[in-house]
Amino acid sequence: MPEKIVLPGGAGLVGQNLVVRMKARGFDDIVVIDKHPQNVAILRQLHPDITVIEADVSTPGPWQDSFAGAAAVVMLQAQIGGLDETEFTANNVQSTEIVLDLMHRYEIGQLIHISSSVVNSVADDFYTRSKTLQEEMVVASGFDATVLRPTLMFGWFDRKHLGWLSRFMAKVPVFPIPGHGRYMRQPLYVGDFCDIILSVLRNGGPAGIYDITGHERIDYIDLIREVRRASQQKTPIMRIPFWLFKALLAGWAVFDKTPPFTTQQLDALVAPDEFDVIDWPGIFDVQATPLADAMDETYRHRTYSNVVLEF
Repeated sequence: MPEKIVLPGGAGLVGQNLVVRMKARGFDDIVVIDKHPQNVAILRQLHPDITVIEADVSTPGPWQDSFAGAAAVVMLQAQIGGLDETEFTANNVQSTEIVLDLMHRYEIGQLIHISSSVVNSVADDFYTRSKTLQEEMVVASGFDATVLRPTLMFGWFDRKHLGWLSRFMAKVPVFPIPGHGRYMRQPLYVGDFCDIILSVLRNGGPAGIYDITGHERIDYIDLIREVRRASQQKTPIMRIPFWLFKALLAGWAVFDKTPPFTTQQLDALVAPDEFDVIDWPGIFDVQATPLADAMDETYRHRTYSNVVLEF
């Protein structure tokens, strides 16, 4: 039977999906540590048979004892959005320093670090800078870590990206698109990404840095159309001038301290990024799910499609 696995930050998008798939593959000693009370409550309700600890991994505390006896750590904690740089530093950098120290203390042999494709991006924002530093810390830690750099992910429990956009689409009479909308994206199905993590856990590697990119390229406006199809909505899609879209986001941020979409994220959306596509299905012995099928699984699953995490 698989050994104890610790998931710092495991109540978010990847963690919630990963726990479902870990249990299906026979993992029965899973420890999740996450500071978000609502998402922790959802995880506990869905999986009362695993250990879930509500704690902030950027701050030392009793939660650190849960690393004792672990065979592997899947480092998932991350600050993705927001307007306060100190939150990115705490949740992406300080937390990583603490987790790495715990791994050395308890002599934990395997580390899987969830980095991000933004370390290869032309974008320059709080998220990009903090995730780049986080990855550098992992590489310099002395562990033979497997570092995975996913692109934009979607799937069950998606609270920030396509999940939020689909819920926004259901509330508005017209769905706005910034500018022409022809910003190429390479979305990655989180189910495929979790299969990669499970492959690494099962096989003990391989170590190294791997860019995990969605195999299908699609423009942002067409991706939104695909979301509309899979979620069975009929909301009209309308392009609006980029400057107006950005001004509306800036105005939104005045009244919302944690906006779901920021001007920094808008700039990242339109950045001319194209990420390399490696043969990750061959490297990790997993099968890539076609985009349309992944969208249907995301929005039409009887149990998980209607579970909504909070920011």
